[in-house]
Amino acid sequence: MKNGYDNNFLWGGAIACSQADGGFREGGKGISTQDLRYLNPEWSPEEIEEKHHKNPFSFKEYETALRDMGSEYYPLRRGIDFYHNYKEDLALMADLGLKIFRTSICWSRIFPNGDESIPNEEGIQYYADLFSECKRHGMKIFATMIHYDIPVNLLIKYNGWKNRKIIGFFEKYVTVLFERFGDYVDYWLPFNEINAAKFSPWDGVCLIPGNEENMNQEIFQCLHHQFLCSARAVQIGRKMVPGKPIGAMIARFTTYPATCKPEDNIQAIQDDQYSNWFYLDVMVKGFYPEYIDRYFEELNVRIQFEEGDEELLKAGTVGFVSFSYYFSQVSTNVEGWEKTAGNLIIGNKNPYLEASEWGWQIDPVGLRFTLNQIYDRYHLPVIIAENGLGAYDALTEDGKVHDEYRISYLREHLKQMKEAIIDGVDLIAYTMWGIIDIVSCGPLTMDKRYGVIYVDLDNGGKGSGKRYRKDSFYWYQKTIKSNGEDLR
Repeated sequence: MKNGYDNNFLWGGAIACSQADGGFREGGKGISTQDLRYLNPEWSPEEIEEKHHKNPFSFKEYETALRDMGSEYYPLRRGIDFYHNYKEDLALMADLGLKIFRTSICWSRIFPNGDESIPNEEGIQYYADLFSECKRHGMKIFATMIHYDIPVNLLIKYNGWKNRKIIGFFEKYVTVLFERFGDYVDYWLPFNEINAAKFSPWDGVCLIPGNEENMNQEIFQCLHHQFLCSARAVQIGRKMVPGKPIGAMIARFTTYPATCKPEDNIQAIQDDQYSNWFYLDVMVKGFYPEYIDRYFEELNVRIQFEEGDEELLKAGTVGFVSFSYYFSQVSTNVEGWEKTAGNLIIGNKNPYLEASEWGWQIDPVGLRFTLNQIYDRYHLPVIIAENGLGAYDALTEDGKVHDEYRISYLREHLKQMKEAIIDGVDLIAYTMWGIIDIVSCGPLTMDKRYGVIYVDLDNGGKGSGKRYRKDSFYWYQKTIKSNGEDLR
């Protein structure tokens, strides 16, 4: 029996290219779907939350953004300028002691339009240099192929994930990644939070709410194409980068029955199936589970399978499971249950839990619960690909950030991770989300900060851009050095 973290445990941090890189249109980069998301920095926090949760990306915004290439109101075009500062940022992460760094590769840097026959060598060189720098600092690399963003040309010209042709374009993209970066990358992930398709359609499958006759049909048909892409990535990877694990990831929506009523327990089972397990079941087990038939019937969804699809899903099952974990919720069919915010969704509030400033309920024990559930179901190595606390941080005049609240959050979650390992879970890595402050994906702001490194930029991208170590930096540094034993 394990008594805690072994010497091979990978302590890490994670970012996404669209939220960090910047370098918009530099180095031959094409326009990405995430480059089109708009934020007015003058909006109040209430207006930002209203926009994020109740008025998502619209077709009018899409058309405006395509015409508006010079505006400063698109935060994901600038990020934190990691594109130009990655050497300095990676040096900070090396000082922190990171064993593994998770980042995503921008498809539109490799193939600016997505359908070219020859990749963009400037984009290739950028990632080769970035990954070489990681290796120079002794960090393993966990690379995500699609973190929501695809070349916008694939949407304009081919209808994006709705068109099976995108599978061929993805195969070419993946082949180039394996060919050019196979010696660098240690863990591969085809899709970030693949279940985002249902809960955040623009991010997940580049669909615009209100712009489809049967949104559910289109979401799940797009997902079917993503499942096939994932399977092809596994097949190609086994030949081109043998021994390099290729995995699956969901945004984990951990849920408990609201009461011991049988109806609430059934609701919890179904919420888990439809929000979490379905996506992993397809990629891990290689087939559509039986329980999804009823769900599809209720949503009037008919997945169009073509010859060879079933065989491909079976042949392309993944080698590890990963997930993001930020909060938990409860399941009930009782009308009027109090709601609260969470990653990608609005959930049912658990009266026994406290919440962050953004209303996300804080549940460290839920992480242990989730790890046990996932490992019991799949018996594959597990990576926590994202976990962290978004909060307002104050930079003092002497360049300090006293974020004891983040240290407390991380400490309690790491305690439960250790318990899960003792339970028998094969947890191999933890990549804390937003290891350096980046543009927050939901509200598109800088003031919802996750990092242990502070970046001096505001919601409008104004500021020095200077990096500062927070108190949590020194705490995480000590935690990594002690291999999770010293959590004081």
